[in-house]
Amino acid sequence: MKERMKEYLETIFGSPLRILSIKGLEEELEYRAVEGERGEPGEKIKGFGYGKPYFVSFETPGGERQEVVISSLKGDGFGHEYPSDRAQILIWQYRAFNSLPRHVKALDVGYFTGDGRLISTREAVEYFILCEKVEGEEYVKDLERLKDGSKLRKEDEARVTALASYLADIHAHRRVAPGLYLRRIRELVGHSECIFGLTDSYPLENEFITQPELEEIEKLCIEWRWKLKRKTHRLCTVHGDFHPWNVMFHTATGTDFTLLDRSRGEWGEAADDITAMTINYLFFGLMKTRGRVIDTDFRRLYELFFDVYLAYTGDYELMEVIQPFYAFRGLVVASPVWYPNISLDTRKKLFNFIKNVLQTEEFDYRKVDEYMD
Repeated sequence: MKERMKEYLETIFGSPLRILSIKGLEEELEYRAVEGERGEPGEKIKGFGYGKPYFVSFETPGGERQEVVISSLKGDGFGHEYPSDRAQILIWQYRAFNSLPRHVKALDVGYFTGDGRLISTREAVEYFILCEKVEGEEYVKDLERLKDGSKLRKEDEARVTALASYLADIHAHRRVAPGLYLRRIRELVGHSECIFGLTDSYPLENEFITQPELEEIEKLCIEWRWKLKRKTHRLCTVHGDFHPWNVMFHTATGTDFTLLDRSRGEWGEAADDITAMTINYLFFGLMKTRGRVIDTDFRRLYELFFDVYLAYTGDYELMEVIQPFYAFRGLVVASPVWYPNISLDTRKKLFNFIKNVLQTEEFDYRKVDEYMD
């Protein structure tokens, strides 16, 4: 660790250095360079990089002694479970510490590699991700084709079967981690990308939903959060944003696909993925009829999706937890921000669906017309 630390600090301070000591906050010295005070051979810094601050003392070529503090965050249960959570906080701190008068100054922000190296990212302003290119077409093209009057094909049903069975496969991976399930349900209600963020995005004055009605939806969702807190055994692998714009089919009629833009963590509730996809069969089915009824072809795909998924999983408990997830996805497709050009009747039907489903203890996917009334 001494050499890794030396290498890192030399990139920050721009000159050769001599490490004098590395010390934990409430521990004896783990490493000393002063003669007669060395640790035992092979002694390691216990827990370094997992939340403890360490004091590093070093000497410059001119004989000047300096001390710095290096620390990271623990992956506890307060929104820090994923490495990206911890990175977000530390990146923010680097800028924020240095913009407040009299605050201790941050000298750098960086990350640990798998082999123990320390890498600086202090020059970063915005971050990006580089991905491979996927050939094909977004699944939404199929839904648009059907909305515009094309006939339902066997290939359309085959694709629904492929998507539903894929979710059944990934949802079969379970994990015992109640805190992660609770986090997912908490974020469903309170995250800026989810229910509360969406209700805040609606204009104060509109023709299809009033502020008291949005407030009532929020209250019902909070009630559902407390119901779902008892369902931590349902934690499973999820995609997190499994909608038609995030599925790329590789050929015009085949069922081979690649997914895009996984969101909000690796673990969650299966209902999140189910509703993200199936709300679009209802949405496009309403757009096709301009909000009168759900088109029969889209109803067929909607029911087929559930039939296949339930046949694979036997997860009928899904019908007892799906309600607030449909509220979330319904708020997305009814939004004038995301979809400014849909008919008033379509928006009203979607809000009927949201309100009725939230007041239903056990959802029945074959009664969606009743929920739209």
